[in-house]
Amino acid sequence: MSDIFNVANLIRSDLEKLIPYDAYLYPGAIRLDANENPFNFPEEIAREIGNLAAGELVTRYPDSDAKELRQAIAQYCGVSPEQVMAGNGSDELILNILLTFGTGGRVIITNPTFSMYRIHAMIAGARPIPSPRRSDFSIDVPALVSYANKPETRVIFICSPNNPTGNSSTLEEIESVLHQVNSLVVVDQAYLEFGGADCTPLLNKYPNLIILRTFSKAFALAGLRVGYMLAHPDVLRQIKKVKQPFNLNSFSQAAARVVLKNRGLFEEQIKEIKRQRDQVYRQLLEIEGVTPYPSVTNYILFRTNYSSKVIYKELLEKGVLIRKLGGPELPGFLRVSVGTQEENKTFTEALTTVLEQLRRSGQDAK
Repeated sequence: MSDIFNVANLIRSDLEKLIPYDAYLYPGAIRLDANENPFNFPEEIAREIGNLAAGELVTRYPDSDAKELRQAIAQYCGVSPEQVMAGNGSDELILNILLTFGTGGRVIITNPTFSMYRIHAMIAGARPIPSPRRSDFSIDVPALVSYANKPETRVIFICSPNNPTGNSSTLEEIESVLHQVNSLVVVDQAYLEFGGADCTPLLNKYPNLIILRTFSKAFALAGLRVGYMLAHPDVLRQIKKVKQPFNLNSFSQAAARVVLKNRGLFEEQIKEIKRQRDQVYRQLLEIEGVTPYPSVTNYILFRTNYSSKVIYKELLEKGVLIRKLGGPELPGFLRVSVGTQEENKTFTEALTTVLEQLRRSGQDAK
């Protein structure tokens, strides 16, 4: 070879400026940045899951179709198993949808929303097109339909309840979009257990509807990466062409089944998370210089009179990790996950202290 190897010469040009997603860990900090279930995993369920690692569960390849898990999910959601596909977290399912239907086409994304829709669209070789939400973060249905009905539109993403804003779209809004477009409409309902309108009643009426759900949030299985989608069997048959044959490991499949069987224990945790959410929202309303936004999820969007970068950094120095947002769509905004009562108290006290220190120091607000 006469030329020195340079990997940059081989990379796709459309991925050159894509920044890898890095989730940094800060040991010792209270983690209120990833919308996880903050409570200890129920001991009785943990013991049952721990006993799963026996026999052939870890020595044989998993069930490629996750048949037993799909049946359990179908019963939980009130659909048929043929309408269910399980995946290695919602991220894999989003990418598989886009690899199947999005490549070379337009993908409409209702911004501000979950950042991975855009990233996966780019990875799949699709063109992400933003459709801005209204000032109250509701979807602008007429504008969205107008974007969607342009040539080469393949997929629309609507996150409901929406991450990071915490609000939910109505069934009427979702159905209005489904009724007026010929593309797939993916409604991401990762946070549905905490609030918002369930879209499953629309599933049998609209074959272009895909619903995404997860075990990572309300059911506390973020570490095992179990997501699923509900869709028309014809749609799932096409997606199966790009799905990895053994995409969801046996242990995660079995653990998710155990969780569904014992979901009553998690329902108690969900009630407490919702109670804590409402309490944190009220406390944020009382802090001078803080504007929180109503939420039906397990997190709260808020902003202050200071740069989100400054607030994020000062809170982290006090041992509290939250999510810094910002950018042209959410300038000065931050998102905090609902934690335990003690963690929430630590957060609100730290935020109050940070703002008082900034005011005393005379640091300029935004």
